[in-house]
Amino acid sequence: MIHQLVCSRTGSNLLFISTKIFHRRRVTMLQDVMDTGESMVKILKSSKADDELRKVREKQQCFFERHLDVKKTITLVLNGVVQCEDEASQKLLDMEGQKSQAERELDSLEQELQQCTARSQNMDSELQFLQRELESLRDSEQELQTLQQEVDDDTTEVIPSAIYVAQLYHKVTRIKWEYDTEPHILRGVHYGADLATPINIDSSVRSRCSVSDELWNFVSTEW
Repeated sequence: MIHQLVCSRTGSNLLFISTKIFHRRRVTMLQDVMDTGESMVKILKSSKADDELRKVREKQQCFFERHLDVKKTITLVLNGVVQCEDEASQKLLDMEGQKSQAERELDSLEQELQQCTARSQNMDSELQFLQRELESLRDSEQELQTLQQEVDDDTTEVIPSAIYVAQLYHKVTRIKWEYDTEPHILRGVHYGADLATPINIDSSVRSRCSVSDELWNFVSTEW
């Protein structure tokens, strides 16, 4: 009980002391504010206050001007940066467009190269074929020349002798043959001393001996 009373009195004393200290400090602060206000009024009323105020305003104006200069400089720098970024972006877009165009041209050139390669291969094949054809034509020409030479030889040697033999047969047999008949038909005219006798023999239905005998009957035995 005594302890509680002691504690209660102690707490009351502390509260009183704290309140008194706070009040004193408040009064002191108010006094300081009043003193400061009076000092400021005195300074403002003096000529030095005008000078100080003018200096402060000049410094403030100078600071403001510097601020504007710095702001202008920063604005110019930022505008330059933005312009550089825009130019760089445009150059990048242009380069991308040029790259795409170059890639398309490269693809087109590759396709043309493939087509030219294919045409070249076809032309090589055609050239080889034409070379083989030319060689074949040369061989054929050589064969024709050889055959022509053989024909020329036959013309100069065989035909005259054949003509001679035919003329000899005609003089011996006195038979003039027709050569525009069918292969198995023997047609002509035998010119005797007093009479011309036509000849028309179908060799397909008669034997060679029978045909030969009939023809030899036209030949005169009188020389």
